[in-house]
Amino acid sequence: MTAHEQFADDLALYALNALEGNDRANLEKHLATCSDCRRELEQLRGDGALLALSTIGPKPPARARQRLLDAIAQETASETRARVAATTTGSRRSWWGWLGWAATAAVVVFAASLWKENSALKQSLALMGSQSAQTAREMEEMRRIAAPILSPQAQHITLVSVKTPPQPQGKAFYLRNRSSLLFMANNLPALPPQKAYELWLIPMEGAPIPAGVFKPDAHGSATVVNPPLPSNMEAKAFAITVENEAGATTPTMPIVMMGTGE
Repeated sequence: MTAHEQFADDLALYALNALEGNDRANLEKHLATCSDCRRELEQLRGDGALLALSTIGPKPPARARQRLLDAIAQETASETRARVAATTTGSRRSWWGWLGWAATAAVVVFAASLWKENSALKQSLALMGSQSAQTAREMEEMRRIAAPILSPQAQHITLVSVKTPPQPQGKAFYLRNRSSLLFMANNLPALPPQKAYELWLIPMEGAPIPAGVFKPDAHGSATVVNPPLPSNMEAKAFAITVENEAGATTPTMPIVMMGTGE
């Protein structure tokens, strides 16, 4: 074995700063006089850096990959010879030394890859969880709106004009155990400026309760969906008055539409 071959398998360990003691001192003395080994050392250091950067940056050049593969093959053969020699002369390195720089670099790259995949998976799961929660909220709101129409316990109240033939019409769907109310009207007359219709829940006892201020569209249609109402309030009737746009706390006479529970 030539002097150059003797130090060839130490270059990889030295490039990773894993060579210590007399082996390190002897190699540094050899590097001072051997330009080939110095050039090989620089290539190994450069290839190791490219290998580490490959997990977060662009793909390293093909020639660097080939040099690393060649170095791994050479290191494997060298370390096999070293282990055979160690059985008769005693190991001169710790187990980190015979593990080799190639295996250490592979572990680092593999761990970095797993970390990136785990981070991406966590982000995907968080996004899916957020979308699922949003969908659940939307479905719950749709069920709440539809509950007064679909529930067999809901009161259905039709409101008709009390002064003219019943052309304007309103329909209230009220579910008192959930304080849910859906009111729909059509053919409502147009309102004077700065005026609005106000819906009232008339309880079995006590004063009328405001249940929403609204204005009809150009076709006389209007809707009130789930206004704030007291919990579990039983309704004797619903009524409509004309109020100022801001609404009122007590009805202003006359009542223009009224309906009782069916």
